[in-house]
Amino acid sequence: MSEEPGSSGRKPAGAAVMQPQVTAAIRAAAFEELAEAGYGKLSMEAVARRAGVSKPTLYRRWSTKEDLVLALISEVAIAAADPPDTGTVRGDLRALLAVMADGLTNPFAARIIPDLLAQAVRVPALREVLAVGIGQSRRARIELLLHRAVERGELPATLNTELALDFIGGPLFLHVMLGGDPTGAEYLDELTDMLLTAFGAAPTK
Repeated sequence: MSEEPGSSGRKPAGAAVMQPQVTAAIRAAAFEELAEAGYGKLSMEAVARRAGVSKPTLYRRWSTKEDLVLALISEVAIAAADPPDTGTVRGDLRALLAVMADGLTNPFAARIIPDLLAQAVRVPALREVLAVGIGQSRRARIELLLHRAVERGELPATLNTELALDFIGGPLFLHVMLGGDPTGAEYLDELTDMLLTAFGAAPTK
């Protein structure tokens, strides 16, 4: 069982060292447990057992499974939402859609996301985690892409950015949930063009 300084019962001189390899093992184990058992049956004990660490080592990082799931999903979701800067709104949007499509079709994500959304209907704490910890942070980052396009004169200043943000992620998510493959170049090209038309993009020169 992999442990850290202080986990054997001897108190370290300072704060316990958070070894990166231990944290990485816990993250990997948590993703696997979440994909296999689902959020409802996910337990901190099972994650610790799969990661090969003690429960104190796990609880030193995350005190509840809600905290653990938030850390895992938000890290992946927010990283995937970093807005590309290609110099044009079409290039930015096309690149963003490709990253989002890859994320949604990831084997782990394909099993985890539907389960989390279903559980969020019944678990207020999880719903809050998804809405505030992930949704708002992700939307704020993607909004930068739209603001850049407005500043370049490619999108109108009157653009409803909140509605535009819904448009960007909605079609991809629905397509995947209904069993479609959104990773094809033709599909992403057409979706990009349709979104730009809906946003009132200026004609390309």
